[in-house]
Amino acid sequence: MKRITFLILAAVISTPVLAASETYVIDGTHTYPRFSYSHFGFSTQLSRFDKTSGNIVIDREAKTGSVSVIIDTTSVDTGYALFNEHIQGADFLDTTKYPTANFTSSKVNFDGDKVSSVDGTLTLKGISKPVTLTVTSFQCMLHPMLNKDACGANATAVVKRTDFNMGKYAPNVGDDVTLTISVEAVKK
Repeated sequence: MKRITFLILAAVISTPVLAASETYVIDGTHTYPRFSYSHFGFSTQLSRFDKTSGNIVIDREAKTGSVSVIIDTTSVDTGYALFNEHIQGADFLDTTKYPTANFTSSKVNFDGDKVSSVDGTLTLKGISKPVTLTVTSFQCMLHPMLNKDACGANATAVVKRTDFNMGKYAPNVGDDVTLTISVEAVKK
């Protein structure tokens, strides 16, 4: 009987622990989606959104995950209040009808142990288009101030404004918009 108990205990101890998905909640105080575009060829304009929420689910062993990002488009910050109103108008973000933009992943892609890109759907002004975010950096570790596990990443993609019914002044004001998101998320 002792031998059977020992064999069962040995089998349990030697069985590898199955990896589990971990959920991280986006930290809105350290996550700022930005967008940039050519302004008549004179300069590259850079603006951001100040309110973002969502979550990241990752299973590093299985190399799977999901990402959900909700951007409050009324929080657009161009650095100039009058221009914020202009960007929120019907010709561009139309925040009265569409107060949020959403990115929902369909697949998280890995290169070795690191997330390399995220395929998904961007919904802006009620229009949904496939977008791939290229992840330029990805790091998960113990957050030194919160003493909780956290993940951070930088990701980028280029979309066309005209694809989202925001083509006013194109092509003089660039149709290509570079989206950049710096995200930090804390384990739930």
